[in-house]
Amino acid sequence: MSIVGGLDIHRNQLTFDYVETETGRQERGRIAAADRERLAAWLTRFDTSTSVAFALEGCTGWRYVVEEMHKAGVHPHLAEPADTAALRGPKRRAKTDKADAKHLRELLDAGRLPECYIPPEPVLEWRAILELYSDLRAEHTGWAQRVHATCFHQGTTALGQAGVVRGSRERLMRIVSEQLSPAGRLQVNTALSVMDTLDEHLGRLRQRIVATARQVAGAQALMDAIYGVGPMTSLALVCWLGGADRFSASRKAVRFVGLDITVRSSDSKRSPGRLSRQGPEVLRWLLFEAAKTSARSHAPAHGYYTSVRERYDGNRAALSQARRIVRHAVHILTDLGDDAFTITRQPTSSSAVATR
Repeated sequence: MSIVGGLDIHRNQLTFDYVETETGRQERGRIAAADRERLAAWLTRFDTSTSVAFALEGCTGWRYVVEEMHKAGVHPHLAEPADTAALRGPKRRAKTDKADAKHLRELLDAGRLPECYIPPEPVLEWRAILELYSDLRAEHTGWAQRVHATCFHQGTTALGQAGVVRGSRERLMRIVSEQLSPAGRLQVNTALSVMDTLDEHLGRLRQRIVATARQVAGAQALMDAIYGVGPMTSLALVCWLGGADRFSASRKAVRFVGLDITVRSSDSKRSPGRLSRQGPEVLRWLLFEAAKTSARSHAPAHGYYTSVRERYDGNRAALSQARRIVRHAVHILTDLGDDAFTITRQPTSSSAVATR
C-alpha cells in the first residue's frame, strides 16, 4: 500500500490531504501549531515500510518539514511555487489551504509536480550565512543613505553616500558638529553607531564565508577557473547551482539566477528587455560585482566587456559578463556533481577561532 499526499505550509498550521492509492481512503485535516514537535508526532502514523510521499511548496518553513519527513522515512517532494500556481489554471473558486493541499497531492499523483532541488544540510547552512551577510550589507547601505539624506536636507558640505561609508570619519564628525541642528546630530550619530555595529558583524561573517569557501571543492575549482570569482561568489555559485544533474543546459541556470531577459508581460504594460530578477538575489549581486572586474585591462574578458560597454553601457556589459560566468560555472559544477560539496580540508585552529 502506498500513500500520496500534499501539505500546505503556514505559520500557524499545516494542512494535509493524502490518499491511500490502493484502497482510495482519503484523509484531510490540519496540524496546529506548525512546529517540529507536532509534525514529528503526526508523521508517526505512517508505516514507512510502504511508499509514503508528500508534496509541499518551496515557501518559508519548508526546511524543517523536509527534515522531519526524512527522519520519519517519508519522501518529500518540493514544488516550485510559481509553476505550481500556474498549473492550477484560472481561479474558479476561493483559494483555501485545503484546496492547495489537494492540488499538490493531485499533481504529485499525476507525475506533474514541478519539483525543486532539495540541497543537503551543509548547503542550506551556507545559503543562510550568505543571505545574512547580504541582509546586513543592505541594512548598512540603508543607514548610510539616511546619513547622506540628513546632511543634504540641512545643507551641509557635500559628502555623498560614498563619503559617508569610506570617507574620513573625523571630517564627517566635524561637519555634523558644525553644520547640523541638535536633532540632525542625533540622527547622524545614531546611524553611525548602528553602522559600526553592522561593520563588526559583517567583518566576522565575511571571515567565516571566506574560510568556508577555501574548504569546499566546488568553490576552489571555480576560483581557480573563472577570473573575478572570489570566495564569496564561488561559495554562492556552489550553493545555488551545484549538485548532480541540477541543470540540463546552462541557459536554464541563467534563467534560474534571474539574469535572463523577459520578452512579454501578462499585463502588457511592461516593456520587453528587462531582467526577470527571479531566483536568489544574493547570487545576482555577487555575480554583478564579479563581472565588473572584467573592466580591468588585464582581465581575460576585457575585450568582450569593452565591446558591449561601447555599444550599450557599463551595466549592460556587466550583466552580459555575469551570464557568461554562470554558464562557465555550470559546466564546472556539472562535471563535479555532488563532489562540489566535498570539504577538502578542515580549518586550522587559528582560522577556526577567527571565524567564530
